[in-house]
Amino acid sequence: MARKPVSTPEGPVTTDPRTRVVDALMALAAEQRWDTITLDDIATKAGISLADLRDLFPSKGAMLGGFIRRIDRIVLEARANDLADEPARDRVLDLMIRRFDALQPYRAALKSIHKAFSGDVLGLAALNQQALNSWRYLLASAGIESDGPLGFVKLQGAILVFARVFPIFLDDEGADLPKTMAALDRELTRGEWVLRRAEGMSRFMAPFRGFCRAASEARNARRRTTESDAA
Repeated sequence: MARKPVSTPEGPVTTDPRTRVVDALMALAAEQRWDTITLDDIATKAGISLADLRDLFPSKGAMLGGFIRRIDRIVLEARANDLADEPARDRVLDLMIRRFDALQPYRAALKSIHKAFSGDVLGLAALNQQALNSWRYLLASAGIESDGPLGFVKLQGAILVFARVFPIFLDDEGADLPKTMAALDRELTRGEWVLRRAEGMSRFMAPFRGFCRAASEARNARRRTTESDAA
């Protein structure tokens, strides 16, 4: 699949303070360890006061969330409508390639952040929630439903595939990210197998879910009748 050249994060100085803060955070993360970056460092780098920074973001994690939403917007704005008739696997592959392309200019910062969060259980849980929000929209842009139990499997599956490939991407120095592409192909193949099993189980359980819903509705109806008679 042809890939567009990667843009760099450098550009005209923006007047939007939120953008400046996110830029400052990523610039600092590229230069030093995540845990050594202070709020005062970020404010100084962004050219704003600490008081103004407090009004914009409550924490470094929230600033990182702002960066993630920036990447989401880049990917969503470049959605490939010509893939609408392609298999779901190809549409997801396109999403992941475009997401990695958007992340490339920030790879030095991402290495620092990835290292800092590797052993942080609470931090990883927060990042997973961010990923759920991101991939809900990304899958929607590819015409893939993420509601319901099976939709959640698809959603979490996309997150898992991306998370498995992400460390490989960080160390992939090839111009066309050959190691990343190979890992994506491998993980998507594995994910397809899991999804087929989940779809089979969903179809198998459908009658039982219908029975449980009917039984629950009947029980609620009896309860309402009993409460009405007692009144």
